[in-house]
This record gives sequence, structure tokens and C-alpha cells, in this order.
Amino acid sequence: MSAAIDVAHAALLLLDLQNDFLHPEGAYGRAGQTAPTLAELPARIAPLVSRARSLDMPVISSHFTLVPGRDGEPLISPHLKQMRPFLGKGDFLTGSWGHGVVDELAPSDFQVEKVAFSAFYMTRLDWLMRKLDIRTIIATGLVTNGGVASTVRDAHVRDLDVIVAQDGCAAFSADVHRTAIDAMRPVARIATISDIMSEIAT
Repeated sequence: MSAAIDVAHAALLLLDLQNDFLHPEGAYGRAGQTAPTLAELPARIAPLVSRARSLDMPVISSHFTLVPGRDGEPLISPHLKQMRPFLGKGDFLTGSWGHGVVDELAPSDFQVEKVAFSAFYMTRLDWLMRKLDIRTIIATGLVTNGGVASTVRDAHVRDLDVIVAQDGCAAFSADVHRTAIDAMRPVARIATISDIMSEIAT
């Protein structure tokens, strides 16, 4: 067991745990783009969120965002349009229900809108880390090989200590998840939600 986490300088990240990704009536759910491993995430993460709140640890959520063009259709990068052709007007729109954190985990203390994989890319997350004097982040969310991995690596190059909750993240397949977790070991500590909760116990 590692030394107890310094909760005064730690934050819990909820990466892209949004209705449009996870709720059956969200953008991905309506398109049939779901997986049991993703649907189970909120219930697994909820106790960790509750523990963080009880210790006054900041809970920061990232929100994948599609910016609407002048005609209302979202400005989507070509690679994303190819992978997810079902995304359209109103999906991942700032202020919409789909853009928000799923009910089981809401509300977060701070929200960060993002337009690419990493929650640091062109966002205020780095600014928040400095203003809140955060030195350790606990990463949860989806997908392990996308938003999670990119954010974790960006945190590492900013000299932040990173702990990845391996059972608090998920991908569309278990094999992809395991591969992504293993690839993050050089830049982050991998732990279970249970271990993390023990380390931030009062």
C-alpha cells in the first residue's frame, strides 16, 4: 500500500462521464453505441465521489463538447465524423442535458469543456490545478484509451502525480481497456477504487 494521499492537494477527475456518452437516451445510447463496461462505471465511481466530497477534495468534471456551426450542425473533426457518423445537431451541446454529468455523479465542483481527447488541451484545467494548488489527480472516466490516457499523459508532463483508478475507467472492450491501463503504468500509478478510498480515509 502506498502512503496516504494528501487530500489537501488532490483532486478527483471525472473524465467525460456525460449523459450523451452513458445514458440510454444520450447521443451514444440512441445510436446503440454502448457497452456494459461503460454503463457500469457511474455506480462503481459513486462511492469514491462521495468520499472525496466528504473530505472536501475538489471533484472536477471534463465535458466533451461539440461546438455548433452557424447552421447548428456541430463542427466535428474528420476522424471523429468517420468514427461516429451519428453525431449531429444538439449532441454534446454546452448547457444541454446530454452535455452534463450523469445524475449518479453530479454535481461536480468545477467543470471543464474540452474539444479533443485530453482535458488539458485548450482548456482551463491547468489553470485550475494551479489555483487550487493540486499536486495529485485521481483519474476516472472514459474511454481508457482516449480521453483518460491523453489526460493522464498531459498531467504527467505537467509534473502532476497521477493515480488512475483502473476499475473507475472503461473502454468499449476489456482488451482495449487492459492495454491502455498497461501503457499508462510508466507515467501514472494504477490502483483500484478500493485502494484509493483506503488511502484517502479520514
